[in-house]
Amino acid sequence: MNVQKKAVCIMSGGMDSSLAAYMMKDEGYEIIGLHFNYEQRTQKKELEAFHKICKKLEVKDPYIVNLDFFSQLGASALTDKSISVPTSGVDEGVPVTYVPFRNGIFISLATAIAEKEGAELLVIGVVEEDSSGYPDCREAYIKSMQDSINLGTKDDTILEIKMPLVHLQKSEIVQEAVKRKVALELTWSCYQNEEKACGVCDSCRLRLKGFDLAGIKDPILYA
Repeated sequence: MNVQKKAVCIMSGGMDSSLAAYMMKDEGYEIIGLHFNYEQRTQKKELEAFHKICKKLEVKDPYIVNLDFFSQLGASALTDKSISVPTSGVDEGVPVTYVPFRNGIFISLATAIAEKEGAELLVIGVVEEDSSGYPDCREAYIKSMQDSINLGTKDDTILEIKMPLVHLQKSEIVQEAVKRKVALELTWSCYQNEEKACGVCDSCRLRLKGFDLAGIKDPILYA
């Protein structure tokens, strides 16, 4: 009997992680959807988007993990409402929307789930070239995490961390998502609004620029 391969996909409800999950589904993996509520500004909207994408991908029993300590930690405009989300588009260096070591924490928890589920892949939709300058989105960092998690798990657990989008530009991500019929209208990228996307935060700017360069209209609503 053939046992279907499993991939734990870290899914925010955004365009990048949704595309990464669709790609793994197309490769024949059973998708184990994993979402984190970390007290981010758009937590409710992101969770809603995650559920809708999981339904499209026929994900059974998705994991939702609550990490409320991020609001205690603060230090990011996404989790600390006393820090404004920048809208000027001129941020240099690591922006204030960076959540300290977020992907490292996400990957660690995803590893535990992957080991429990007997998955061979852990999938994350990081984008290096066209990201917001987050240090935990770098390919070298994710590769080093792969080495570490395999040292810290059972000998018969061999996990690969896949980053299918890491070298793509946002316009290429849009084109690939359209080609694979990703439900882009269900995804959410805005850092600060939950009804209509603001259109001016860093994430909205990157998304809109990607759609513009791809020559495709973004199907979500903007303020």
